Amino acid sequence: MNGPRPRGPFWLEGVTAGFPPVEYALEDPNGLLAVGGDLSAARLLDAYRQGIFPWYSEGQPILWWSPDPRTVLFPERLRISRSLRKTLRKQPFRITLDSAFGAVIRACAAPRPQQNGTWILPEVEAAYLRLHHLGHAHSVEAWIDDELVGGLYGVAIGRAFFGESMFSLRTDASKVAFVQLVRQLAAWGFGVIDCQIHSTHLASLGAESIPRHRFNSLVADYRQRPFPPGRWQLSEEGFDG
Repeated sequence: MNGPRPRGPFWLEGVTAGFPPVEYALEDPNGLLAVGGDLSAARLLDAYRQGIFPWYSEGQPILWWSPDPRTVLFPERLRISRSLRKTLRKQPFRITLDSAFGAVIRACAAPRPQQNGTWILPEVEAAYLRLHHLGHAHSVEAWIDDELVGGLYGVAIGRAFFGESMFSLRTDASKVAFVQLVRQLAAWGFGVIDCQIHSTHLASLGAESIPRHRFNSLVADYRQRPFPPGRWQLSEEGFDG
């Protein structure tokens, strides 16, 4: 007779320690699976392949999460409001990919109103910069002339994209960057965009919550559809509204 399923968080001891099954994650706090380890490129890529991501604050050990349900956006279900469509037609921003990854992640790490501190600590920033140099982490930038006014970054595994953080210094800048990213990913055959946790901002763009087991099944599928690491460039310029 099988006993009760063990629950996390599990300590990752040693550089080669693997992650436990995501089904062992805690229900409260939702999705906490493991503690410790490191932010090496190998461990981060292993985590994303299993639908796990790091998220912790200053003074805490590294915390690894796999929440249930999981918020995702399917590219074909992107929702563009009437007001955002008007903005897209005006083309107020120049959108680029992988042109200023370091500046994007630093802007995402900057303190925000009514927010104490940031989870994007210096070691986190350095870890994702390493992933970017290896061709696995990517950024989207929104510019007005030569001023960076919005953007986001995330990690690609096969044809699944895992969004990490976004920022906006002008109205709709991050939304326009996100829309262009979604359109580009759809053109490249990406099937799912991980948004991690529900927010009204992402829900307004069509993000939805699905069970963790379905999310992991999607990741297992799309991670096997090869898409070579490297610097990204837009293959379709401009917007059609």
